[in-house]
Amino acid sequence: MALSIRSTFLLIFFGCTALNITALYFQYGQGMDPCPLCITQRLFVFAVSLCALIAAIHNPAQLGRRIYALLAIAFAGVGGGVSLRHVWLQSLPEDQVPACGPGLGYMFENFPLGEALQLLLAGDGNCAEVSWTLLGLSMPAWVAVAFAGLIALNLWQIIRHR
Repeated sequence: MALSIRSTFLLIFFGCTALNITALYFQYGQGMDPCPLCITQRLFVFAVSLCALIAAIHNPAQLGRRIYALLAIAFAGVGGGVSLRHVWLQSLPEDQVPACGPGLGYMFENFPLGEALQLLLAGDGNCAEVSWTLLGLSMPAWVAVAFAGLIALNLWQIIRHR
């Protein structure tokens, strides 16, 4: 049985929701405080889930479906880029890891938006710590895999016929 357009968007939404619930479990259940790049990745997962939920509710025709999917691909692409930057920071030798920076709240309260976003995306020493792995991949590496899957599902939404 083939999934309908609406069902596929719902699958994307529930997959993203599961990712964010898992992130909250690691934060509150396991006591793992997220670094700025982790929080950024969560926001992009949330953005993809919001696109998918709105698309599922709207259930648009072909052009609308493609617009929603392209928007979700854009969010997933940027989120995947942030994930890959995070993985790169984790792979740096200790002497090349950037110094720890200010907290997220402090950055947005005390710096202009552009500078705060630049600091956020640059990452810091907290982002270089690998505190969890599964099958040899760190959490940001798994999030990058998830973003790749989200991009693939949304590409399928664009190219498939009803």
